[in-house]
Amino acid sequence: MAEEGEFMKYTLAPSLLAADFSELWEELSKAERAGVRFVHFDVMDGSFVPNISFGAPIIRSLRKRSQSFFDVHMMVEEPIRYLEDMKNAGADRVTIHSEAARHLDRSLNRIRELGMQAGLALNPATPLSSVLLSGGLDSLLDLVLIMSVNPGFGGQKLIPYTLDKIRELAAIRRESGGAYQIGIDGGVTMENLPSILDAGADFLVVGSSIFRPKERISENTGGFLEELSRR
Repeated sequence: MAEEGEFMKYTLAPSLLAADFSELWEELSKAERAGVRFVHFDVMDGSFVPNISFGAPIIRSLRKRSQSFFDVHMMVEEPIRYLEDMKNAGADRVTIHSEAARHLDRSLNRIRELGMQAGLALNPATPLSSVLLSGGLDSLLDLVLIMSVNPGFGGQKLIPYTLDKIRELAAIRRESGGAYQIGIDGGVTMENLPSILDAGADFLVVGSSIFRPKERISENTGGFLEELSRR
């Protein structure tokens, strides 16, 4: 599987939530041929978020055909229940929500015990102060994912104040010497990409701007990768 250190300063992770579910492999393979080495899976339970997407069987099926890094975002209540399933399906990293994990430290440690990277996601209205991101918890994290839309649906517009959270998190990371990536998920476009990068994000989950229209998946992917390579 792909390792993060092999790639450029910024990581592009197309979100399959925006792809055509009847052609998941075909559309993922187009993005991979255009240079993508990461793919983002949004696992939804219809409880933590008002929608249901896909789970371990889809991830397992695509794992058989893809060598990309599988970044699995668990938008589910008590995600610790599904961590072994995600590992067995082929996940390289699991990101869980601080709002959904009752025992956050235990859940993050379990992810790492299973041999996966660990990520922590925060909803737009969840302040960074709600979790300790220096002096302890950050040592368990490979990614802190700032949700820039309310989770549950694709195609939403970026909430502007979430960029302030990214700036705050980037300052915390500099001061603490944290090694985790700072991610953004929701409403990322070529138009707002410069502001996002300037704020301090280096892991970019992109859905509709990659997979729609489907005839331009390769061009869309190439455009993002070219812009990121210039930084």
